[in-house]
Amino acid sequence: MTTTAQTLPQSSSAPLARAAELGGRLLLSALFILSGVGKLGAYAGTAAYMASAGVPGALLPLVIALEIGGGLAILLGWYTRIVAFLLAGFTLIAAFVFHSHFADQIQMIMFWKNVSITGGLLLLVVHGAGAWSIDGRAAK
Repeated sequence: MTTTAQTLPQSSSAPLARAAELGGRLLLSALFILSGVGKLGAYAGTAAYMASAGVPGALLPLVIALEIGGGLAILLGWYTRIVAFLLAGFTLIAAFVFHSHFADQIQMIMFWKNVSITGGLLLLVVHGAGAWSIDGRAAK
């Protein structure tokens, strides 16, 4: 008797699976890269928004570095498991700090968006970046 795990293709064995891994990393990373670049362009406003939520604006350079650097690392598949773990924690904390006003439906949707992104990042923690990545090349 074979189990489901034995009949599913390994992630690095099929070109479609490798392309899906790359596509998933591209889509996850785009959010962080664009968000970090956007914060650079609206630095004072972002720092004020953070302060209004009780987060020191002095942390903004760290946030920008994490979003842009982490996004690029996920895109390239470089130290993917570690970076995805850090971004998952960051994204979940951001959900609770900035989007926990559930009486506002938009904020509730933003909260669950962050939770969903965290889920995708946790899948990267477990499965890694895949074959088409720096991590994948280093494993060969």
